[in-house]
Amino acid sequence: MLLPEFRLETYFSRWEFSAKYILCGSDIETLSLQELLALASDEDRERWDKLRLGYVETFGTPALRQAIAETYESISAGEVLAFAGAEEGLFAAMHAVLEPDDHAIVIVPNYQSAETLPASICAVTGIALAADDDWNLDLDELRAAIRPNTRLISINFPHNPTGKIIARDQFNELVGMAREHDLYLFSDEVYRLTERDPAKRLPQAADVYEKGLSLNVLSKAYGLAGLRIGWIASRDTALLGKMERIKHYLSICNSAPGEALAVIALHARHEILERNRALVDSNLERLGAFFGRHRDLFDWRVPDGGSIGFPRYRGADGVDAFCERLVQQTGVLLLPGSVYRSPLAATPEDHFRIGYGRRNMPDALEVLERFLAGEKGGRADRIVQR
Repeated sequence: MLLPEFRLETYFSRWEFSAKYILCGSDIETLSLQELLALASDEDRERWDKLRLGYVETFGTPALRQAIAETYESISAGEVLAFAGAEEGLFAAMHAVLEPDDHAIVIVPNYQSAETLPASICAVTGIALAADDDWNLDLDELRAAIRPNTRLISINFPHNPTGKIIARDQFNELVGMAREHDLYLFSDEVYRLTERDPAKRLPQAADVYEKGLSLNVLSKAYGLAGLRIGWIASRDTALLGKMERIKHYLSICNSAPGEALAVIALHARHEILERNRALVDSNLERLGAFFGRHRDLFDWRVPDGGSIGFPRYRGADGVDAFCERLVQQTGVLLLPGSVYRSPLAATPEDHFRIGYGRRNMPDALEVLERFLAGEKGGRADRIVQR
């Protein structure tokens, strides 16, 4: 089955490298190679300096798998499979778990491939987070969606694009539900460790559930998207082996330099994450002040975690027109909610994604502020409150 157009990536293909300000980026400000190498231990630096540019193991180098395993409570290096980014891991997992007669459940809205990949294989039900109820997940609705042939539940917390984190007791209930029905729990955890309140941090699915699949990547919380290193951790090593055989048809193996640099980053994760959380917190404070000045135009909820939020635009012209006008006139890129449209469940299209992980976010906000002042002065008809 051919996959549908990836609306978000198509939108970024049009604007990402031409817009001056990416005010909807999903990652956090990256490091230079020099900055990352400065964090290397003597052993890791020697490994980098002596690196040979050949193939590496499909599962990932032993050093990388061990470094990844150290970020979990109960996962060993043998229970980790490295991928070329998170997208490859998502692709391999869905094709390893699902067959045409199966059924999967995903939450909506989502990063599009979280639903289109399973939907290219089998029947899929979408469970929408409640926009009018703080983006909460209705576990009763999810439980009612389980069928005799349901094979997998897919979740993502902190959530893209809302930043929502469900309560710990809800997560525990979800794990219990998966265990009761013998389902795989695929958990996209790429924004984990960026929670506003560490008390809201959820366990990693692979740590607490024998059929949990924890997806992670260095692109988001770590801000190292250019390394293209992701992974899945799971106690189901037979399933990991099946995913490895699927990877033979994809990247075959990761980049040797990418894996060596990933080891350095993971060993220095506390310094990197502390830096990134400080930047996000500073930007969130500025963002809160901005939205406070423009309550007539925007409804803003501070995300629980991650580096993106999903505010509502109240303008009468609609969010797509607003975003298009903004980027064309100022070079400031926001991501309209229409790219999160889903055939599985209703998604609010009067929202947009805003990112607050980049260092130049304050500059972008200043440009946006001037744009809004001009709009209010010259085209008041566009901002009539809904």
